[in-house]
Amino acid sequence: MTRLFLFSVVVAGVFFGSSVVYGKVYTKCGLTNELIKLNFPRTFIGNWVCLIESESGKNTSRLTNRANGRQGVGLFQIRSKDWCKFGTKGGICNVRCEDMMDENIKDDGACAEKIKNELGFLAWNGWKRSCKGRNLPLPPC
Repeated sequence: MTRLFLFSVVVAGVFFGSSVVYGKVYTKCGLTNELIKLNFPRTFIGNWVCLIESESGKNTSRLTNRANGRQGVGLFQIRSKDWCKFGTKGGICNVRCEDMMDENIKDDGACAEKIKNELGFLAWNGWKRSCKGRNLPLPPC
């Protein structure tokens, strides 16, 4: 088990330019409170929580390989090919993808809001699959 962990850390270090990414898995209420703290509009927080649960399981360090060489990155599973760039700031959000996978979700949230403002929640398959058409009020925390 220890060897597997060390191997994973080494692989992550090589993949992310020798910086280890530490993530966080939120509870539903922890996530709700964090989104409120980041000034997400309260009327959409139910949609954001549902989207995040569906896309990343509330895990900030989630990295998912997608079709056409795209990767879903972080809590919001932001597409690396369009919105961020590995190794240097880039993409439409002008951020490093690695920064979307740490515990600080302020930059992730700003990019996710930008995506929502440009494309709506329909930009996320997880939202279309699990959240669209549902009544999603602010979670009672």
